[in-house]
Amino acid sequence: MIILGYILAVVVGVSLGLIGSGGSILTVPILVYIFGVDPVMATAYSLFIVGITALAGGVQNALQGNVDFKTVFIFGIPSIAAVYLTRAFIVPFIPDSVFTVGSIEVTKPVFLMVLFAVVMVAASISMIKPSKKKGSEVGDAQELSVIRYNYPMILLEGSVVGVLTGMVGAGGGFLIIPALVLMAKMPMKLAVGTSLFIISIKSLIGFTGDLMSGERIDWTLLGIFTTASFLGIFIGILMSKKIPGAKLKTAFGWFVLIMGVYIIINELFL
Repeated sequence: MIILGYILAVVVGVSLGLIGSGGSILTVPILVYIFGVDPVMATAYSLFIVGITALAGGVQNALQGNVDFKTVFIFGIPSIAAVYLTRAFIVPFIPDSVFTVGSIEVTKPVFLMVLFAVVMVAASISMIKPSKKKGSEVGDAQELSVIRYNYPMILLEGSVVGVLTGMVGAGGGFLIIPALVLMAKMPMKLAVGTSLFIISIKSLIGFTGDLMSGERIDWTLLGIFTTASFLGIFIGILMSKKIPGAKLKTAFGWFVLIMGVYIIINELFL
């Protein structure tokens, strides 16, 4: 099982390198169900693993010209601020029992997870829908030529994504990439590289908070897991070079849809 866990750690890195997301969703279950880590600590470990791995992938993408640093700052800064404010001033005031429908009580954890899943499903549908453009398939170079960056909109999107990810405590790649692709008109591969930098900053700042709380960290497990994930992200980046941006966007959309539907079913019916 331990060997399987480290193989899956490589898969975490592949996911981040290929689609710029999926790290937290994959890492936490692996740590909890295979390595027996407490769920709360698994969340902290995930921040470190995903943060370091995403940073490595972000640097690699930057060397290939697949990172827009203006977007990293314009999207990332309000997103980080919104996460902090949401965790400090909104989440604590959500009641343990949000509402009741008949005999079914919707608790705070269920409400937050379902909220996140609904946003994931909505984003995935937009990603899966074929482009309205007719004619030959639009390549990455063509996409780059028609990008029109709307930085005020990106700043607003960063704040909204920060609030949503702050509500559910996730890294937010599932929301960052659709926002960059659909609203900022950014090509999928550029969005992946840019997303990795944003995720790394948010995750590592979050892990710093856990360090300051005095929690005991299993640095051996964390080091080996991160190294395996670190290897995986370079495999994912190499794979992404062989997959056209349009196909990567559609595949990403289906992946998000499946995860969103799974969360809804798991939280409400299982």
